[in-house]
Amino acid sequence: MKELIVATRNKGKIHEIAALLAGLVDQVSCAADYADFPETIEDGATFEENALKKAREAARFTGLPALADDSGLTVDALDGCPGVFSARFAGEHAGDAANNALLVEKCQNVPEGRRQAAFVCVVAFVTPEGDERLFTGRISGQILSSARGEGGFGYDPLFLVDGFERSMAELTLEEKNRISHRAQAIGAFMEYLHTMELVNNAD
Repeated sequence: MKELIVATRNKGKIHEIAALLAGLVDQVSCAADYADFPETIEDGATFEENALKKAREAARFTGLPALADDSGLTVDALDGCPGVFSARFAGEHAGDAANNALLVEKCQNVPEGRRQAAFVCVVAFVTPEGDERLFTGRISGQILSSARGEGGFGYDPLFLVDGFERSMAELTLEEKNRISHRAQAIGAFMEYLHTMELVNNAD
């Protein structure tokens, strides 16, 4: 694919996605590359609804194939919260520090054995012609009582990955790109691109 617009201004997220798509997409741009890129109101009740809405608006605005994801943290003991509100858990304009502090507070009375959680990512791919596809990834873990690690972003420092003795923020980018919820969803998207390339070459 020659060019793809990723509907995000999150530099950490675009860095991960661009690394994953290297060799498959010639040029990856993002919302931050456009001064007047529209702000999508994420009012969907599910990750799928929000991802599709962002991708549709990006494809319409740029005329390019668009990729958008909606991802978040779901905590069993908090009835799935923060879920679709992960980015604004502590308020509409809250940052990572405030969101993480609120998560620690909400989980302070939850015993270690009941801190199961998962990062979920839904990726939507929309073309200017109206083709729409969804790809999903999920990784399980536990919520820590305090932050560990300097890498990643969002809730990564509080998420102890199942099967590892490190938080998501303590993993290298290469490790994270092998196992993360976003890597899984993007991996499924990459398989779709490979399939489309084979189909197109066979025509």
